[in-house]
Amino acid sequence: MQFEETPLKDCFLITPQVFEDHRGIFLETYHKKKFFEATGIDVEFVQDNQSVSRRGVLRGLHFQRGEFAQAKLVRVIYGEVMDVVVDLRPESPTFKKSHHLILNDKDHQQLYIPQGFAHGFLTLSETSVFSYKCDRFYKPGEESGIIYNDPDLAIAWGMKEEEFILSEKDKILPTLKASFS
Repeated sequence: MQFEETPLKDCFLITPQVFEDHRGIFLETYHKKKFFEATGIDVEFVQDNQSVSRRGVLRGLHFQRGEFAQAKLVRVIYGEVMDVVVDLRPESPTFKKSHHLILNDKDHQQLYIPQGFAHGFLTLSETSVFSYKCDRFYKPGEESGIIYNDPDLAIAWGMKEEEFILSEKDKILPTLKASFS
């Protein structure tokens, strides 16, 4: 496994070693000891989630508040997505900065997202199967988010906005400025 810090502090792109032969492929998707040795982060994942989305589905930008903030290890099992993270930690040197990248089932890369980040993704392929490991349990009532088209973030999602499919909840999320003013 290779670990590369993204432009956002404590957020890592993880590239697994893929073994391929005439039978198919094998890869290690998580190894606690290797993760700690490479990042210095001791994380215990307690919940796994999976979503299936069709092309144009935009989920996010979501986060859990306060003591319920979740670190996540995300990957695409099938398809391709534009993945976006935003650092919401006021003490961080990358506070209010965003980063985006493509995750897909060809590269098998994963993104470690620390607590205190908003996260979202847009399905670029016909279908995507997206997996998340979380270090805290989901707590209803403690979820929040930032609107996907926040002008201060100016995220280039890689698809025309009229193609987006959003939940009613995601359509009315506040801006970053409104959330942190």
